[in-house]
Amino acid sequence: MTNPNMETLLVAGIDIGSSAVKVAVMEDRGEKGADLLFGRGERIRKRDPHQVAADLFEHALSEASVRRDRLAYVATTGEGEGVPFRTGHFYGMTTHARGGRWMDPEAEAVLDVGGLHARAVKMDEKAKVLGYRMTSQCASGSGQFLENISRYLGITIDEIGPLSLQAQNPEQCSSICAVLAETDVINMVSRGIPTPDIIKGIHQSMAGRYLRLLNSIGIKKVALVTGGLAADVGLLQAIREAGESQGLKLEIRSHEHSMLAGAIGAALWGGYRARKLAAKGIGLGLGGAGA
Repeated sequence: MTNPNMETLLVAGIDIGSSAVKVAVMEDRGEKGADLLFGRGERIRKRDPHQVAADLFEHALSEASVRRDRLAYVATTGEGEGVPFRTGHFYGMTTHARGGRWMDPEAEAVLDVGGLHARAVKMDEKAKVLGYRMTSQCASGSGQFLENISRYLGITIDEIGPLSLQAQNPEQCSSICAVLAETDVINMVSRGIPTPDIIKGIHQSMAGRYLRLLNSIGIKKVALVTGGLAADVGLLQAIREAGESQGLKLEIRSHEHSMLAGAIGAALWGGYRARKLAAKGIGLGLGGAGA
């Protein structure tokens, strides 16, 4: 295994979510920065999440040309605490904050939109979490809700964003709960409302909820969207438009690796922890003591 006292460390992060597994392999140079060697997410699709994680982890090491015994730390986050070969585990808010700051140093918050919930996390310039807010257990502001709607409308999840941008007269949709919102959609379809207008209405409803989260923790300048829905261009546009309508100057951003924020942040926290433990003379081994 790599000596944590070395200036450059090879580290890996594994983020197991409700619907997907994300893995990142990174070259961590401490205060000099870090580079993503390889990162990928894969849908779980009724499989064993830990097996998906193990397979994706081996694939990531192969693609990054990194031997397992060269890793200084393998960090997990999300539901990954049961991964047997992990070195340590970190909470999701801290990993998304760290990953978000790596992607966008100007971001003062991340808006993590996952399969079952959304949360806004405020952090400082060192990625320390200063506060957070989370949506309720109702799924109408989640990725799973959008997947259910896309199946009902007969489109793929990847088509949702572009279709939303084509809307001419968005139809309002309930933001109270997923059941009411899905009932609204059924009624819209029966009334012949065009699919783009239905989707845009849903995006607008979700955007309102997300803005309330960001406002509640005092975000005024830049928020980075992370998680699976960060690639939904229609949703991002709806959030921006909602902010403009409220007179906010809040800038909503995304990144090409936004989906990997948790895995990237876990890897970086792993490198930080490896150096701290090495400074105390504590050695690490894969599957050893947790964080």
